[in-house]
Amino acid sequence: MAAPNPSTAPTFGHSLRRQFLFPENYTNLNHGSFGAIPAAVLSHRQKLHILSEQHPDNFMRYHSISLLDESRSAVAKVLNAPSEEVVFVTNATTGVNIVLRNLIYEEGDVILHFGTIYGACGRTVQYIADTTPATCISIPLAYPVSDASILSSFNTTVQEIKAAGKKPKLVIFDTVSSMPGMRFPWEKMIVAAKEADVLSLIDGAHGIGNIKIDLTANQPDFFVSNCHKWLYTPRPAAILYVPLRNQALITTSVPTSHYYIPKSAAQYWSPLSPGTKSNFILQFEFNGTIDATPYLCVPAALKFRQDIGGEDAIIKYCNTLAFEGGETVAKILGTEIMAPDPAAVDGGRCPMVNIRLPLLPVPKTEVEPVYNTFTKEVGIRENTFVQVYVHNARWWVRISAQVYLEMKDFVWIAGVLKKECEKINERIKSLATIAVVTGERVDVVNGADVHVEEVRSAKKVVNGMGDLKVSETEGETVTVKG
Repeated sequence: MAAPNPSTAPTFGHSLRRQFLFPENYTNLNHGSFGAIPAAVLSHRQKLHILSEQHPDNFMRYHSISLLDESRSAVAKVLNAPSEEVVFVTNATTGVNIVLRNLIYEEGDVILHFGTIYGACGRTVQYIADTTPATCISIPLAYPVSDASILSSFNTTVQEIKAAGKKPKLVIFDTVSSMPGMRFPWEKMIVAAKEADVLSLIDGAHGIGNIKIDLTANQPDFFVSNCHKWLYTPRPAAILYVPLRNQALITTSVPTSHYYIPKSAAQYWSPLSPGTKSNFILQFEFNGTIDATPYLCVPAALKFRQDIGGEDAIIKYCNTLAFEGGETVAKILGTEIMAPDPAAVDGGRCPMVNIRLPLLPVPKTEVEPVYNTFTKEVGIRENTFVQVYVHNARWWVRISAQVYLEMKDFVWIAGVLKKECEKINERIKSLATIAVVTGERVDVVNGADVHVEEVRSAKKVVNGMGDLKVSETEGETVTVKG
């Protein structure tokens, strides 16, 4: 692929908005969830749809297969992986399911993951634990934390499992976690897993197009990544990487389809020719009738990325905008960003940034309304979307940087968030009147839970309404003055 020409490449920022499909009044600050495609990629997909309807059989049986091979080769180059080790699946969750459901588990096997695992993947691990002899262990992870601490917690957990006479079979971890949107030391974790004789499954949902990935250099045992999030392909599209050394472990696609090889001698006639490709490639080449055009748009998406500056320039712009934009939002809100480990790869930066929201402790009964306020009410009213969540007993907002955004977008959303937080805090103040100390916790009658030591060190964290007397006597009533 030719190098980008700086003299003809568009300038990053609002000048690139016209290349995408957003209405003039919409500001997309949540690219990380579902991605967004350029108009040029949509046009390419529409042409593929027309071809598939003009000659359905020719397209589905022959033409689409050759196009799929081209897409696999194209995406493999970005990952620096052999094309025979890469296949397409619908999304990262599907890829994780394929790996976990193919492995054979024995009594004493343990699957490890971290506390920041993506919800659907965590449920999949739990399903495996519910239906096989394997058990699972979640390693606590609360940011801010150093990469060294993460690796240490993994190694300690592995030692404890082995000391108990069990086998740590597999560990699943992220390239960049979802919430919080933090870069994970996945490269170092692969090494640590190998040294511990543990299989590594990397959930790279936020991977390709988001950070630099070199699978040949890092050699994970299994790797999945969404193309529709950060690579500008249509939804749904993801890759599953399985090196040749592990392909015998993946005996079936999900769902099982034409190219599954039964263990018995049973034979099933198939109109599909096996050709010269490996069974691993064939299993995912035709996996039932689906709309595979998102997979076939990878070359068009990569061409667009090259035309606007190339992979390195895109990642650099988004990383810088996320970090500097996040710092700006935090300053306006009077809080801070969730700081990455400065010793990490690229300083721990990625195109997503997490900023603490200046909210009082939210009562249990108000958690869902507060979440809906930010995601639905503010989203609809302001023509945007931001992802909010609770981590380590604090409310955070995750903002995605992208080539069509500028610093002024971060300044704008900071103002929106500040006003909304002020309104929510006023509502919380009107609810809190009495707190009861029970052991190590202070339970406010409206449902908020706050650690006693936290109350001592920062009274405003409890209610922001004035003096608060804290007693260690269990069951004693504490009046919150408003």
